[in-house]
Amino acid sequence: MHRLPRRQISRDLTRVANAPVSDVLEAIGDTDVPPAFRIGITGPPGGGKSTLINALVAERLGNSLETTLAVLAIDPASPVSGGAILGDRIRMDAIADLPGLFIRSLSSRGARNGLCDNVVDLLALLEGHGFSEILLETVGVGQSEVAVHEVVDTLVVIVPPDAGDSVQTMKSGILEMADIVVVTKGDQPGAQRMAADLAAVLRARAGREPPVIQTQSSGVGVAELSAAITAHHRWVTEQRPATLSREKRRIYHLKALIERQIHEALRSDQQIAQGTLSQSYDRLLANLRVT
Repeated sequence: MHRLPRRQISRDLTRVANAPVSDVLEAIGDTDVPPAFRIGITGPPGGGKSTLINALVAERLGNSLETTLAVLAIDPASPVSGGAILGDRIRMDAIADLPGLFIRSLSSRGARNGLCDNVVDLLALLEGHGFSEILLETVGVGQSEVAVHEVVDTLVVIVPPDAGDSVQTMKSGILEMADIVVVTKGDQPGAQRMAADLAAVLRARAGREPPVIQTQSSGVGVAELSAAITAHHRWVTEQRPATLSREKRRIYHLKALIERQIHEALRSDQQIAQGTLSQSYDRLLANLRVT
């Protein structure tokens, strides 16, 4: 039976989530652990993400005494508190006490890419706690939210049968990044037509065509989805060296840290933006060297 130190993990996440870059590096900068298998799930609001994730988590954990799984759910930021509008227990109460499972909701903090600005720090911290898999649920879906593909191994894109015109937008954005596409609410009118239309427009990438799977709230299709996720993970492992995946993650993480360091510098010293552009740039670089 798993005995996850949930309180300690929660405290660690809270500390890193609100920490400046220097404190983040102190907390996770020297960790060197095997990367977890990261699964991203994204789709439009009301598309059935939470219902599907509940069933998928239960399916992937099953009766295993070895697998541990963390869920990071990125929620819209509250306009009042800035925190996550939806809570862990509200949305995932049915699975919250499963052995081997840890759930945490996070605010997007106004980020425009469906993530939060420090999500890579939190993913790295969870890997440090030894989770086998991490499931990342993102806010909404759109062209601007393709960043999730950079931080996960397998990206699942959810499309409800009533998505309509939003699919046209998705075609030029997140849908082209999908490793697996799921048409939820498969028992509703239009689901089969939507699945057929998506299968017709999805293009093969690196010699692999993304499967289109239909699911229902009753649980139909969830086992097929879980099997497809496992199959994609195996395919990625065979096609892409582990060193390349780790390097890709590291580059994205470094960029995110540098971007936040710049924001911290600009907030702390308003003089940086004074004078000419060249002078401002030099002041910014000087500030970054000091910090």
